[in-house]
Amino acid sequence: MIPLIVQTPRLIILAASRALLTAELHKPQYFPVLLGAALPTDWPPRGYDREAMHYFLEKLTADGRNAAGWYGWYALRKAEGDTPRTLIGTGGFMGPPDAAGTAEIGYSIAADWHGQGLATELVSGLVQQAAATGQVRRLVAHARTDNPASQQVLVRNGFALVGPAQEGHVRFERVVEPAAALQS
Repeated sequence: MIPLIVQTPRLIILAASRALLTAELHKPQYFPVLLGAALPTDWPPRGYDREAMHYFLEKLTADGRNAAGWYGWYALRKAEGDTPRTLIGTGGFMGPPDAAGTAEIGYSIAADWHGQGLATELVSGLVQQAAATGQVRRLVAHARTDNPASQQVLVRNGFALVGPAQEGHVRFERVVEPAAALQS
């Protein structure tokens, strides 16, 4: 089974579940309670909208346990001092890897938390997660051409720019090392 929680120095990265997505979409007053985290003032962040929430919920509903961990993930900033555990972003995969072992990754950080290296840490955790599955050989990501900060997050995580993508975006790719190689 794929682990559904990843920890980095400052983040707890939690795989979305049907219960969390249902609360986020239909019972927003319960969403932070289920997460055990405060919400930022600008939730949801740019790039993560109701359409994405519905897509993840549909996939988790249709594919059951096989879909767990292959769609949305929530990035929670660990409590520190007077700051409680807080939802700071989202990320994840657009589904399980294809037959060649390629999966697509995406991420978004709430504006309140920009400029603190948390997107870089989130992507690092998701790359570790992909490697831990043993199923991913290559990750693909797209960044807006007018968002150099997002492009830098990918570069810091070992992604290479490979060229243009859909209009207004560029494509990045990264080879994923097997989990055993990451631990040594």
